[in-house]
Amino acid sequence: MPYLAMLLSFIFAGLGQLYNRRYLKGTIFIVLECTFLITLLDSINYGLWGLRTLGTMPGVDHSIQLLVFGVLALIGVVIISTLYIFNIIDAKRQATKLREGWRPPRFKRALKEFYDYSFPYLMTGPGLLLMIFVVIFPLMFSVLLAFTNYNLYNSPPRSLVDWVGFENFKNLITVPIWQDTFLSVISWTVVWTVLATTLQIFLGLFLALIVNDPRIRFKKLIRTILILPWAVPAFVTILVFSAMFNDDFGAINNDIIIPLFGGEGIQWLSDPFYAKTAVIMIQTWLGFPFIFALFTGVLQSISQDWYEAASVDGASRLQKFRNITLPHVLFATAPLLIMQYAQNFNNFNIIYLFNEGGPPVQNQNAGGTDILISWVYKLTFDTNNYSMAAVISIIMGLLISGFAFYQFRKTRSFKEEGEV
Repeated sequence: MPYLAMLLSFIFAGLGQLYNRRYLKGTIFIVLECTFLITLLDSINYGLWGLRTLGTMPGVDHSIQLLVFGVLALIGVVIISTLYIFNIIDAKRQATKLREGWRPPRFKRALKEFYDYSFPYLMTGPGLLLMIFVVIFPLMFSVLLAFTNYNLYNSPPRSLVDWVGFENFKNLITVPIWQDTFLSVISWTVVWTVLATTLQIFLGLFLALIVNDPRIRFKKLIRTILILPWAVPAFVTILVFSAMFNDDFGAINNDIIIPLFGGEGIQWLSDPFYAKTAVIMIQTWLGFPFIFALFTGVLQSISQDWYEAASVDGASRLQKFRNITLPHVLFATAPLLIMQYAQNFNNFNIIYLFNEGGPPVQNQNAGGTDILISWVYKLTFDTNNYSMAAVISIIMGLLISGFAFYQFRKTRSFKEEGEV
């Protein structure tokens, strides 16, 4: 009786399997539930209590530790609930097959079938567990942190952290200093991402087209020279450029700007506009070698027969580029180009190493070149405003995920060629 097997498995995991004469599977489920009741039930109850209250006694309860235990308890509840539901569904399915005349295999046969069926899950299980604790757990913790008042003035164990709902999100768009800073930083982040990435893509494509031209000699030497900026560690290049753009002793001002145009030079580090210009130029220099190497490989894979056929039809160089070269290049590299935009959206290194996100801006708590990721860093380590940093991190994640999802849906690179 399928429903009796379901009821037995609902009362206690594994009873339905024993009723179906699946003794090994029933024993495994019984052992798992007994282990949970004996060793994990109290810990999960404590974690859920801590997640709900975040502590009740200042100086004794540590709200952040309770939040960590609560997230782990939630993950444990989800895993255990999944196994419990599977136990009920499995009992019903086995009872239905028995009623239709199916007979359980013998022990060795059952063990072999179990191994064959579960082999993919056994192989992917460790990776799944690793993903849960490396990706899902920190993500859940950060999301929940955004709904608390965890900051310098509400820091355990001296003080307890409280749940504040959407107050942090509200403050971000209503409190003047937060609103002005957020609008300024997010608009500059978008401009930075689009300009810096697009320029490095255009420069890489332009140089790849030139070097790929059959009339160009010494191709290997030229390619080697153009790849050199990629070979040097990025942080070294950024620090060198930071010194070169220095307002007082930098080579850009002292050796180029002042001798040619006079005056006191350009305030690369103290003026927000020039600082933004400088970081865009530096990122273009740092990013174009990868794009150049990527496009060079794709260009060499395009058959020359297509260009010859286009020449016979009277196509111009621009028409060949627009109808043959560009579609093939974008088809092969679109996912990597999307990743370049996502990477520059969170490109912390160049922003922080060049000028630490400066220069300061009046009536804002972020610098003139700060993007969202560097602003989050300052909120976390400079002002200890952890809850607001978590709010901005959520917004960053939503923006990047939405952009990537939209672009991956639109790109043709993930479709079979017969479906294009």
